Amino acid sequence: MTRIRFTTAGESHGPGLVAVVEGLPAGVPLAAADVDAELARRQQGYGRGRRMQIEHDTIEFLSGVRAGETLGSPVAALVRNRDWKNWHEIMDPAPRPEDYASGRKRRLTRVRPGHADLSGIFKYNRSDARDILERASARETTARVACGAIAKRLLAEVGITIGSHVIHLGGIDAVVPAELPGDLNAAADPSPVRTLDKDAEARMIARIDDLRKAGNTAGGIAEVIVRNLPVGLGSHVSWDRKLDGRLAQAILSIPAVKGMEFGAGFEAARRSGAEVHDEMEPAPGAGYERRGHVRRRTNRAGGLEGGITTGEPLVIRVAMKPISTLMKPLATVDFATGEPAMAAAERSDVTAVPAMGVIAEAMAALVLADAVTEKFGGDSLDELRRNLDAYVSHVAARLGR
Repeated sequence: MTRIRFTTAGESHGPGLVAVVEGLPAGVPLAAADVDAELARRQQGYGRGRRMQIEHDTIEFLSGVRAGETLGSPVAALVRNRDWKNWHEIMDPAPRPEDYASGRKRRLTRVRPGHADLSGIFKYNRSDARDILERASARETTARVACGAIAKRLLAEVGITIGSHVIHLGGIDAVVPAELPGDLNAAADPSPVRTLDKDAEARMIARIDDLRKAGNTAGGIAEVIVRNLPVGLGSHVSWDRKLDGRLAQAILSIPAVKGMEFGAGFEAARRSGAEVHDEMEPAPGAGYERRGHVRRRTNRAGGLEGGITTGEPLVIRVAMKPISTLMKPLATVDFATGEPAMAAAERSDVTAVPAMGVIAEAMAALVLADAVTEKFGGDSLDELRRNLDAYVSHVAARLGR
């Protein structure tokens, strides 16, 4: 059975980040520009720190792509860290005799509340939190976005699109239009905070400026929308095949993400069944083939029922906590001495919520590409398309219309 798998490697200030995607069918059009565009989107957003001014992320394919198409073999790629030249002595894999007495430069023992620093030191028996934070850093999501861009390219070839926008940042809610733009990213990306609400945008920017002056940080919520999914991806038969559970694992693995919901989400728990469940009606017209010619009058379920796609748009909201590195540090413990201290304050962002939406798109794309290949298989893109087309024709005819 063909399945999409991916892995990443690399540290924040190491030579670079490696991305590997397996299970792609042969014949998917793929160019470096497809990935670079997504990497650039991840680097944008008001409130980012100086690191984004240093890096200019671009992809180098190492395997699996030839003449602009995937080969069916694993796609391996590299994103180099420009900042590596400033960190070579600190991050060099080779041992240095002088390290044994005093430790390497930029050793970090004043662990940060909210970060993996202290838990990682205990778990992996390290004495320098840099051995933890370099991998725990959100810089790793660069490689995830590269993998997600490849998955997006596959999904686009079968008509599935993914976009996102920010609906809350730093205590400020955006007004979400009743009908979202057809090309959601084209509408959201020009905004410095990737919101569709211009009034909220100005207030979010002012809030970020205030927090920067105070040495503080902000969290927020992004909404991810996936359109044109066929009914029937995922399964109800086992816990680990439910698509909502698979998406939740992927989304909640994003650094600083602490919550997510589908459709009405937590609000559904406060309402009666009649106010929550989506009534159905026949939809015999063109454009409803992937839904089996059935339309939900509402989409409070967010495109999933019983762990299976309904064919309605998939709606995911993702909550990110404030970044844990504050320029006005919080109280902590110095791991080297066991004494009270103020946490280390390394270069950081005020907020990364606009970028988080792009990362959430990538993680959703990887899970959905896996679900598509799981359902429709195929060693080549043409074979996958034939299988999908046959399935859509079948479900479209089920109501006898």
